[in-house]
Amino acid sequence: MQERARVLIVDDEPFNLEILSEHLSDAGYDVVVAEDGEVAWAILSEDHSFDTVLLDRMMPRMDGMALLARLRQQPEFEHLPVIMQTAVGAAENVREGLAAGAYYYLIKPFQRDMLLAIVAAAVNFHREKSQLDAQLAAQASSYHLLMKGEFHFQTLEEARHLTLLLSNACPEPQRVALGLSELLVNAVEHGNLAISYAEKTRLLQHGRWQDEVEARLTLPEYEHRKVKVAFYREEGEIVFTITDEGVGFEWQPFLEMSPERAFDPHGRGISMARMLSFQSVEYKGTGNQVVARVRPVEP
Repeated sequence: MQERARVLIVDDEPFNLEILSEHLSDAGYDVVVAEDGEVAWAILSEDHSFDTVLLDRMMPRMDGMALLARLRQQPEFEHLPVIMQTAVGAAENVREGLAAGAYYYLIKPFQRDMLLAIVAAAVNFHREKSQLDAQLAAQASSYHLLMKGEFHFQTLEEARHLTLLLSNACPEPQRVALGLSELLVNAVEHGNLAISYAEKTRLLQHGRWQDEVEARLTLPEYEHRKVKVAFYREEGEIVFTITDEGVGFEWQPFLEMSPERAFDPHGRGISMARMLSFQSVEYKGTGNQVVARVRPVEP
């Protein structure tokens, strides 16, 4: 039985703490509160078990940006998802937060459904990454001997297994797995199953994304579609070529973190893969093929 997800709420307004705590506790989260960044840092220094931090930007003593900067300087918090809550919706403020590592945003006043969707997305990201890291660490790695291969898959579960196998063939497998998983899942959901960006937003808000993916995999128009992954190692780099059987998509806006999508519960996977996992991510043609490159770590 999976433990309840833990959320740290950091806000200097007692009313905000109360209402956020109520919504999240009612939804089944284990909630801890802190009235400013100093208190939050003291809590986090002693307790590393949080799945996400819901962080107010404007606070006395230590504000949200200062706490975020401190978190990103610590290896144990490098990938802890931070949801920045702010009343300031200006693109420049959001862009500043994205650059500092706050990939999730919640604007005040918030709607309960959007709050729960954003928190669920952040928690799922953290738990999936933690699970991948643990599985990668547990596997004996002789995969570095793999020089070339071609793989075909259909389901999200098969995408996870392939992520584990191919990431272990790379230097820094935990880093590569983060982005490779995103690209493989995108090829299934947006590529082969034609789930649009707007559809995924609605599905996540209603907790129905996984069910919709499983349902579409059984439909006649999608059940025979597969994702092809070509892997090869050459001098100086490892290359992944991922090809789905969809019609493609307008991929250009998703290569960078966008303030316009910062308040959505998804839409950051490709840009995170490009920033954190690969030296380059290049889409071809209509967007149904992507080439991602990994170079060995410099000594």
